[in-house]
Amino acid sequence: MTTALTDPVDRVGRGWTTALSLANVAIWVGWYGPLQILLARQAEGFAPGAGMSKETLLAWVTGVGAVVSLAANPFFGALSDRTTSRRGRRTPWIVAGAAGGALSLLLLAGAGGLWLMMFGWCLVQLTLNAAFAAVTAAVPDRVPRLQRGAVGGWLGAAQILGAVAGTGLATAAGGIAAGYVACAVFTLAGVLPYVLRYEDLRLPVTDRPAWSAKSFLRGFWLSPRRYPDFGWAWLTRFLINLSNALVILYLLYYLRDRLHHDDPEQGVLILTAVNSVTLLATVVVGGVRSDRSGRRKPFVRWSGVLMAAATALLSVWQTWPSAIVVAALLGVGLGVFMSVDFALMTDVLPKAGDRGKDLGVINVANALPQVAAPALAAPIVTHLGGYRMLYLVAAVLGLAGALLVGRIRGVD
Repeated sequence: MTTALTDPVDRVGRGWTTALSLANVAIWVGWYGPLQILLARQAEGFAPGAGMSKETLLAWVTGVGAVVSLAANPFFGALSDRTTSRRGRRTPWIVAGAAGGALSLLLLAGAGGLWLMMFGWCLVQLTLNAAFAAVTAAVPDRVPRLQRGAVGGWLGAAQILGAVAGTGLATAAGGIAAGYVACAVFTLAGVLPYVLRYEDLRLPVTDRPAWSAKSFLRGFWLSPRRYPDFGWAWLTRFLINLSNALVILYLLYYLRDRLHHDDPEQGVLILTAVNSVTLLATVVVGGVRSDRSGRRKPFVRWSGVLMAAATALLSVWQTWPSAIVVAALLGVGLGVFMSVDFALMTDVLPKAGDRGKDLGVINVANALPQVAAPALAAPIVTHLGGYRMLYLVAAVLGLAGALLVGRIRGVD
């Protein structure tokens, strides 16, 4: 029998996986609608009054929000590890995070200036990371190791579907405020099937870790010397995510200012759709094949190499057709990477009692690139070679991440 602190052995059913994946879609809609379209459009409107370029303003807003995300994910993961609610460890945080995220998106809908825009986006990052930390931790809580590649594949598919849905809602809603409202409604509604239908694992009060502020804070540091596989896995994810963040950060501006696309917002939607189709073709298949083979590292390595090669192609061939080709290739590589890397990460977690916190630390490798990417991208685009150099740097970083996965020893 699976309990909150045991390694699960019973396979989860399709209904559970589907409901959890839908909750993941909802969270990513709340993130990607703003990131792909809405924040960029607001930045254009607020930039003249703020006395800076739209690129710099967007970099500041997304960067500060990413700092919030950086701290929020492991923090709420650790809180969920210690939660003894009758609704379980994870469910209360999924509900609170999704509701808070929806309200924060509505605040952004009414933002009339830079500072309210930045504050609203920080609240979105804070609240949705509470929900995301709990959704992510539910997988090692409930899914046996040799099913995690497949479940990770469905969660990866959910992420890209959330990106497409968020981009589509933001584009089709007819305005910035309407786009935020549409994303808010979807974010809240999407988590309901999981939280209403499936009972979460409870943590008995007797198993709750003793509380002290010092031990709580110290728990966020996981020594790479003591847990080297965890450290290398974290670095691999960070570098590949940083490469991907550099590619997508200024995508709207790249289409408008470099390629002179007639309708850059529609172009972003087309590229996202192309990327999504190829990603969906590989994300579940890659996870299932990894489960069947019992191996993780070769899948992560070669998917990372493919993504680095595609990004390098974008550096040397800057046309609309090349953007479509690159979007397709990145989808193929990212699909395999997302599912198998997620399974690999759950395989290197140090302790069952700290799954939420440790996965939150791993998810810092998702949030930190959002901080680093604007800091790297803005000076490269404006002073150090433009978009050609930006994508070359991104390719080198992605290749480094792909090769470093070989340093992990405890996972095949």
